[in-house]
Order: sequence, then C-alpha cells, then structure tokens
Amino acid sequence: MSKRLQSNSPLRPLAIGPVVAANPVLLAPMSGVTDVVFRRMSARLGAGMVVSEMVASRELATADDEARLRAEGDGIGTHVVQLAGRDPTWMAEAARVAVGAGASIVDINMGCPAKKVVGGHGGSALLRDLDLAVRLVESTASAVGAPVTVKMRLGWDAESIVAPELAARAEQAGARMITVHGRTRAQFYDGRADWGAIAAVKARISIPLVANGDLLRAEDAPAMLAASGADAVMIGRGAQGRAWFPGQVAAFLQTGSAAVAPSIQAQRALAIEHYEGMLGLYGREVGVRHARKHLGWYLDAAAETTGRQLDPAAKSAALTARTVEEALGAFDRALNDLQWRAAA
Repeated sequence: MSKRLQSNSPLRPLAIGPVVAANPVLLAPMSGVTDVVFRRMSARLGAGMVVSEMVASRELATADDEARLRAEGDGIGTHVVQLAGRDPTWMAEAARVAVGAGASIVDINMGCPAKKVVGGHGGSALLRDLDLAVRLVESTASAVGAPVTVKMRLGWDAESIVAPELAARAEQAGARMITVHGRTRAQFYDGRADWGAIAAVKARISIPLVANGDLLRAEDAPAMLAASGADAVMIGRGAQGRAWFPGQVAAFLQTGSAAVAPSIQAQRALAIEHYEGMLGLYGREVGVRHARKHLGWYLDAAAETTGRQLDPAAKSAALTARTVEEALGAFDRALNDLQWRAAA
C-alpha cells in the first residue's frame, strides 16, 4: 500500500506562451545525459517537459552532425532545445534551425559552470555580462515564433547574485519562462541548492518560474515549490539512472502518495531499453562508451531500491566492459547480486 503524505502543492498546468506542459515537473538539460533516447523515456514515464542536451549555437547553425544529434527530438511531444553561445547572430540562426526541425521551445543556457563553456564566454559567464545576456534573448526571441526561455544560476558567486535583475530584463527582452538553479557558478555542484534564494526572482517577473537543484526525493517537491515560490520544478541529477523519477514527482504532487520505485525487473527493462536505444542512436562502438555511466546510475538506483550495498567490483565490471555482451552480462550479474543480498 502507498503511504499518504501531506502535499500542499496542487498540480497546475504550466503554460509557456502558447505551449502547455503536461505537468509542472521538468527534466533538466544535462550534457551527455539527456539525449533523445533518455528524453523519450522520461516523457513517456510522466515528465511534464524534457529539455535537450546543451547544443552549441554556432555548431547547430552550421549543420554540425554532433550538434544535430544533440538537438534531435523525434518522438517527443513538446520538444525543447537548449542553446549555448555568446553571439546573438549565431544564437538567432541556431534557434531558426531548431524550430525548423520541430522544436516547440528554445531555451538559452546561462548557467553551465563548465570551464570549457565559461572559457568561451557562454553559460554562466553571461552572469557577468548582463547586457550581452539580454541581447541574446532579444535576438533569439525576434528570430522565432516559438517561446524562448532562459536557464540561469543565482549569480557568479555569493557577492554577485544577479538572477533577479537578469530574469526581469530577460522577460522584457522576450523570455517566456525563467529557470533558476539555486547555486552560484562558484559553487559548481557543491553544497546545497538554495531554494529560498530563488524566491527573489519570482518577485521580479510575471512569467513562469522554475526551481532547479537538489530535488532528489519526490516528497521534497512541495517544500521546494514553497521555498522558491516557483510554478514548477526541474530535476537534473536526481533523474540519472531514474528516468521514471520526474513522473514520480508529478504523481506525488497530484496525489500526495509516497513514491514507490519500480521493481528491479522493471528497472532492468528500462535500463536495457535505454542501452539498446543508445546503441541505435550512436552506433555500437560509440554507444557502448556513452552508455557506461548510465549503467552505473541504473545500478545505483537498484541498490537504493533494494536497500543493499552494491558490490564495487560488479559495478566496475559493467562500467569498464568493452563490448555490448560484456556490459550487459556484468550489469545482470550486479543486479542478481543485489537481489540475492536483498533476499538474504
């Protein structure tokens, strides 16, 4: 039986301009994670909206094969492409390409803390140049009829919290939704996301606000919404190895019933579906490498479900396998070991 818990956050529709999300629980863009295979699965399992991996605007505009693969949205209802860059012209052209290929929404990355992205003056580097950040929104919004949204962090560091100002200016420039990760760039992913700090953004805008950062349990979603004042939540690392998790959060907000993880058998089926989908997307040689970390995350999720510790050697075997047969064999052995431990 499911346990009934208190949920003070009714599930309301999330409208981004003319686009209405299925529910206000979104899957975050994550490089190397939210490829089209993972996004299709998460959307099918109940995520209200899913966002592509970050796509470099210039590369997409110039028909780079890898950029196009990252922006792929086949089989996804509300297709959202996140663009990164610092040049308004390339951003506008990439937005045209994305929408022309079926994107319903274009999101602008102003939060990625990676050194490579920041070194190119994109991502969270834009938090130190608000005028340029606003020009990117203006250029992108004027280029396409689809809604343009922005994802940012609180600021560059604790002494420069600019999210409220940037959000307000982005709305004036044409943004239709703002997502805020409750950390600064200086924090990277250290410490805890500050959900309460996001509330200052809500006070400055009239468009929807999405809170992001450290939502790892469905039961914490109402607290995240209450602290941030946000209209929706976005889940990043909490969905790694758990494509079903955004749907669980949406179900909890709707019913107040405690989330129950899928059975180990169901988790295995999803892991195999994901693995085979990645082989089809990238080809077997590249797909095996791309899928390794996902197998590790699925094993971590299974360990959490069983309440047993994962054998490090069994996990390592799955992560270092060089062929499909070796990887899936090691994965199954690790799962069987977990189930044996749980039954013992």
